[in-house]
Amino acid sequence: MGKQKQIIEKISQQGILPLFYHESPEVCTDTVQALYDAGMRIIEFTNRGENALEIFKSLVKQRNEKWPGLLLALGTIKTVSDAKAALKCDPDFIISPGMSREVGEKLTKEKMLWIPGCMTPSEIMNAAEVGATMVKLFPGNVLGPSFMSAIKELFPGMYFMPTGGVELTKESIQAWFDAGVVAVGMGSKLISRQLLDARDYATISRRASEAIAIIQAIKK
Repeated sequence: MGKQKQIIEKISQQGILPLFYHESPEVCTDTVQALYDAGMRIIEFTNRGENALEIFKSLVKQRNEKWPGLLLALGTIKTVSDAKAALKCDPDFIISPGMSREVGEKLTKEKMLWIPGCMTPSEIMNAAEVGATMVKLFPGNVLGPSFMSAIKELFPGMYFMPTGGVELTKESIQAWFDAGVVAVGMGSKLISRQLLDARDYATISRRASEAIAIIQAIKK
């Protein structure tokens, strides 16, 4: 099994991709630790601030020292220059908010797993043409599980993960899995800005454990 397929397999096994950003390197380290302690082994760090790439490099370095088995994705990669800068940070995979053929071609050429954000069948078709095997349905709250149900059979080889608007409830997550996704992405609904600013790592860890328990219950 190639590395890209292994990563998709691990995303599917975990069933949830937590994502966050904070401008404090210390908060980022402690948040990853809280998520790791809860059992998360795949985390997305979003490229949403001036020092995001430097923080991500630091997280990768720390991962190699104290977080065995953790995969770190770099998200919010929108342009080819973003992609080139991201590759230098040694991510395990890269996520985009939208579908860019140029970004896809660059990352496919570099043999980097790339998960683009898609909102229409045309975008999913374009993503597949560039070599994507997994797409992020974004924004999930606008599309809804019924969109997933409607298009699933059109793309039998594609893996799907909604992000945006997925609630931390069994009902919300179950609806998406019933529609055919392999995982859900969760940002502020799991790790709110308020929790990050308050440095409330106990609650972050508890909510992450809760999310994992919900996914495991659904998969049974």
